[in-house]
Amino acid sequence: MISTSIKSKPGGDRPLEAKNQIRHAMQQCRRGTLKLFENMEEDTFRRQVHPDFSPVGWHLGHIGFTEGLWLLERCAGKAPLFPQYRRLMAQDGLPKHQRVELPPLPEIVDYLQCIREQVFGYLDSAPMEQQETLWRFILQHECQHTETIAFLLQLQRSPRRAAGEAKCPDPLSSDREIEIPAGKCELGSDAPEALDNERSVHRQYLPAYLIDRYPVTCGEFRQFIDQEGYHTPRWWSSEGWEWRQTHQITQPLHWNDKPGFENHPVCGVSYYEAEAYARFVGKRLPTEAEWEKAASWDPQTQHKRTYPWGDEFPTGDRANLDNRQAQTTPVNAYPAGMSAYGCYDMLGNVWEWTSSWFLGYSGFQPYPYPGYSQAYFDREHRVLRGGSWTTRPWAMRCSFRNWYYPWVRQIFAGFRCARDVE
Repeated sequence: MISTSIKSKPGGDRPLEAKNQIRHAMQQCRRGTLKLFENMEEDTFRRQVHPDFSPVGWHLGHIGFTEGLWLLERCAGKAPLFPQYRRLMAQDGLPKHQRVELPPLPEIVDYLQCIREQVFGYLDSAPMEQQETLWRFILQHECQHTETIAFLLQLQRSPRRAAGEAKCPDPLSSDREIEIPAGKCELGSDAPEALDNERSVHRQYLPAYLIDRYPVTCGEFRQFIDQEGYHTPRWWSSEGWEWRQTHQITQPLHWNDKPGFENHPVCGVSYYEAEAYARFVGKRLPTEAEWEKAASWDPQTQHKRTYPWGDEFPTGDRANLDNRQAQTTPVNAYPAGMSAYGCYDMLGNVWEWTSSWFLGYSGFQPYPYPGYSQAYFDREHRVLRGGSWTTRPWAMRCSFRNWYYPWVRQIFAGFRCARDVE
């Protein structure tokens, strides 16, 4: 039996309320996960489309395996279900290129359903005051793997650009920068759903800075391409220029220059590309603390918001999320999702690179195992914030931290710029 190290706050009917919330969220999340596999061809299901990632079918099976491992085996003390899948579906079982020999999709779906039935049976008696954070971790684990599935499916489409036509974009505000005054703010989260790398809430003083109201758009990035930005070394770091030359990169991976997409955020850029563009326009990338303050801090109440608009759960009228649009949307399409400072698109649409290395906050405690976050505190991974159009709402909040190597661009990543106050 596992003893979790992060406990929910006791009192009232909180454990029962949490169980009901978790059951409903897991049901909703699973419906969205399975929808990605509707009418999927067998080759798509098992093909390894990129050497750094497993086939989409493996990710589906791994979702079920992880749920059973933590909730049934380690919490409920049950024997492993389907032990024949253990080596195939475990994170440390087979190399990624050997994960193509998968059972058929219907068999994997049955595997997930059998595990889920027993998980819900255990939920009725689970000690939620001790386990709530773990259950919410498992829910977010599924969210993160469905996002990986979504961008791997995008890589298999040809051509590599958003499908469909965009509506004629509304003009963007001419006031493109917002000044964030100097002062303290709260960063991080202690909520039950917070992952280990988000903990704990802490106050930090930030000098005044300017940050873009919107993420950088395709129309803006077109200027970088047209003015030979990909061929001008002075805009790039030495590591970035070496990467660009080695891979002969000349445009974003998910580049879309169709009419109507000018005000959509640029998507599929590496950290190196984002950094180069920021230098090109005389700016820089924000630190993750600057990004989080602009997204979550309410200067009127002097309190942190869970989401840019407040504490209400993310919905489709506030952000482009959860595969609802199946592509990016104009950066000013969701005024109801603005932050207190007036920033658009801080959650959803595209992930946003920051200049910060992925490191633990002071007093970091690994959970539920050291390898989840701590293994990546290596000063080789940069932090991304905000989520993309495929991010599930249960893994979306201003304090959520994503991390990747700076050369990765398969994810749906863009950026916004910042600069010091002169």
